[in-house]
Amino acid sequence: MKLLRFGPSGREKPGILDKDGVIRDLSGIVDDFTPATLAAGAIAKVRKAKLDSLPKVSPRTRIGPCVGGVRNFIAIGLNYIDHAKETNSPIPKEPIVFNKAPSCIVGPNDAVVLPKGSKKTDWEVELAVIIGKGGSYIDEKKAMSHVAGYAVCHDVSEREYQIERGGQWTKGKGCPTFGPLGPWLVTRDEIKDVQNLDMFLDVNGRRMQTGSTSTMIFGVAHLVSYLSRFMLLEAGDVITTGTPPGVGMGLKPKPRFLKGGETVHLGIEGLGEQTQKVVKHKK
Repeated sequence: MKLLRFGPSGREKPGILDKDGVIRDLSGIVDDFTPATLAAGAIAKVRKAKLDSLPKVSPRTRIGPCVGGVRNFIAIGLNYIDHAKETNSPIPKEPIVFNKAPSCIVGPNDAVVLPKGSKKTDWEVELAVIIGKGGSYIDEKKAMSHVAGYAVCHDVSEREYQIERGGQWTKGKGCPTFGPLGPWLVTRDEIKDVQNLDMFLDVNGRRMQTGSTSTMIFGVAHLVSYLSRFMLLEAGDVITTGTPPGVGMGLKPKPRFLKGGETVHLGIEGLGEQTQKVVKHKK
């Protein structure tokens, strides 16, 4: 299933994409897709719905983030071999873990707003994992049973904040609008092999990132198990799992960053696509 949330920001309703690509309103079946409803079995309830009988939603309706009310937005750094090489970083022996502020999550086609004074805002297409069943010390062999599904995530990053301002990476990762998520939460059963999905990102129509989840250093099952050793994973948590090569910071001979006015288009095989306009911070 391809689950989604639609409508004005802060007032989204749950929906589903039917076999013809039409959005159907699920608000008569489930209240929303949030940590609470996912934990209560919202996905199982939706599976029983007769989609043809549900109201259609206008294709012009805004698509919101595919999960609402996220409490824990976890990110993994340098998790693609070819990306680590382009940034001249050593291959991690264990996953590099940091957090993005849940407040940075926006819809897949909402504008990305550059922070005030931003000099080095960068792009990163990533596979996001949405937890469906929480737990601690999850066995890697059982880790996938804790996954509700997957989504496209744009891990927007301000490199000056992240690298040059001291402290941890978090300060360059959680600015408002730095986490476009969606368009869909694609349930786990829809994806045959999550470790073999093509990925891309374009800036102003120019291909910047081309990659595959097959070059991830730590796969999804390992990451879910690993993270559960250090924190309680809960339904609705989002784990964004790293990016392939082609980020602005890694371009040779000169890095390139977003200045405002660009259009960024990105997607992952089977998980949909996003398009954002990059705008400058308004005083």
